[in-house]
Amino acid sequence: MALPTLFVMDPLDRIQVSGDSTFVMMLEAQRRGWPVWFCTPGDLFGVDGRARAWAQRVAVSRAAPHFVPEPRADVPLSDFAVVWMRKDPPFDIDYVFATYLLDLAGPDTLVLNRPESLRNANEKMYALQWPALCPPTRVVRRISEARRFAAELGERVVIKPWDGNGGRGVLVTHASDPNLGAMLELLTDEERRFIMVQRYIPEIAEGDKRIILIDGEPRGWMLRVPQPGDHRGNMHVGAKVVACELTRRDREICDALAPRLKAEGLLFVGIDTIGEHLTEINVTSPTGFQEIDTLMGTDLARELTDAVEAAVGERLR
Repeated sequence: MALPTLFVMDPLDRIQVSGDSTFVMMLEAQRRGWPVWFCTPGDLFGVDGRARAWAQRVAVSRAAPHFVPEPRADVPLSDFAVVWMRKDPPFDIDYVFATYLLDLAGPDTLVLNRPESLRNANEKMYALQWPALCPPTRVVRRISEARRFAAELGERVVIKPWDGNGGRGVLVTHASDPNLGAMLELLTDEERRFIMVQRYIPEIAEGDKRIILIDGEPRGWMLRVPQPGDHRGNMHVGAKVVACELTRRDREICDALAPRLKAEGLLFVGIDTIGEHLTEINVTSPTGFQEIDTLMGTDLARELTDAVEAAVGERLR
């Protein structure tokens, strides 16, 4: 099947091709002879209850120039067999509104991940629907409640924005830290914004594990080890990527999530675990394909595109 595919994503000139998962997804679709198109969320619009886009067909290459786009065209989303929402965070109101437009793609277009589930499955909050898998956590905006929970734990805690990404705003502190009040004032914007307060997991020193799930199944994984003097396992802030194995606990976590992920149309998910705990379920624009392929000898873009092809075939039956 030649499946015309639209990638709703960041502008092409912002893509770091050496580590971008969307880039290799586009390459794989092109390798199969699928017409590859792209647009940004701002290029989406609606006409009489149907979504359209100012989109460009694009040739993709490992060699520079990596993207050669054709002129923009006004195209109904129903012309595409597959539409990928691959806009990087932040998950803000503009992102949410783009998912409303994607809801109008039409019944014959497979939108991934499912727009409704993108809205519902916030990276940090979604994980809390499996509380037994997560470290003790409070979601608060009252500073007194955050302080009380930190005191209850009697140990180090992590405080972070509920809507952050890339390790931004993630702080490690404790109840007797003289800077705690100032930290909480800053993160909560004087109690106007919710934050998460979570028990610190000391195993972060060994790394934050990213596991890629395709249709609910773990297909690749890596460990992101914080650089000396930092506590964040994010590549964005310099964490080192190393090979690792899945533990029995990791597999238990994946097994627990799989039925919901499949039922909610979350075909491509990246979960994060630290030690025995699930910390995030990344559905907005998970990444890690190229690093994991290098470490494990996998071809995750090919596996994912196989799953897309199967999902389209199932819809046509």
